[in-house]
Order: sequence, then C-alpha cells, then structure tokens
Amino acid sequence: MVVSRQIQINTKGHTEIIDITPLIEKELCATGLHKGIVTIFVSGSTAGVSTIEYEPGLLKDIKALFERIAPVKGEYAHNLRWGDGNGYAHIRACLLKPDLTIPFSEGRLTLGRWQQVIFVDFDNRPRQRKIILQFMGE
Repeated sequence: MVVSRQIQINTKGHTEIIDITPLIEKELCATGLHKGIVTIFVSGSTAGVSTIEYEPGLLKDIKALFERIAPVKGEYAHNLRWGDGNGYAHIRACLLKPDLTIPFSEGRLTLGRWQQVIFVDFDNRPRQRKIILQFMGE
C-alpha cells in the first residue's frame, strides 16, 4: 500500500535546523502501516533533509560547516541573475539533498538511538515549507 501525506512548517530561514522526527512519526501512526519505507521529500530548492544527533553543539557545527563551504556573503552567479541574494542557499541545499528514505518496522521509524530526521531551511527569509511523505508498506 502507498500512502502520501504532507507536513507544512513555518521556518525562519538562515540555516534553521528543525527536528521533524515527531511529525513524521505522527503521520506514520496515522497510516496504520506496520512495516515498509517512508520517503521524505522537500518541495523547494533552498532546503534539504538529513539525519543527525539533534543536539546544540552539533547544530552549531553544521551551521559553521555550511558557512565555510558556501558562505552567505560569497559571490554567486545566481545572485547576479536574479538579485535575490540566496545563491548560497541553493548551493547548500544541493549538497544536503531534498530527499531521504527511512525504513520502518512495527509502526516505528528504524532510527538509531541518537538519530533524528532534520529539515534545514537555507533560504534568506522566513518561508512556509511543504514536506512530502510517501509511505510504502503493509
């Protein structure tokens, strides 16, 4: 069986990192499925998803890493063409990726003890974001 759901969240942008694990688990519970996989997909080109240990030190480290790789004040051809100042956000999102697939068993995500699913909004302004979940299982 395939069940599609959506999560909507309001974000602040600027590399905001949000633990979306409880939101995914809530939607999984509502499907009634017991085992299978869920694909998490970000609809947008300036955000991404991953898994981490969601703790303050690591959140700071991730933000610092992205600033080193694609600095906010860097020069981007995207900014020259569109003038929106978020070229860095597109580069960061490209590195993180827009999707993630996680197995579930006994109606629960099979994440490690210290592993959470994160949504990262890299854009340079607040946004309302849509995250698509597609559950496949039984």
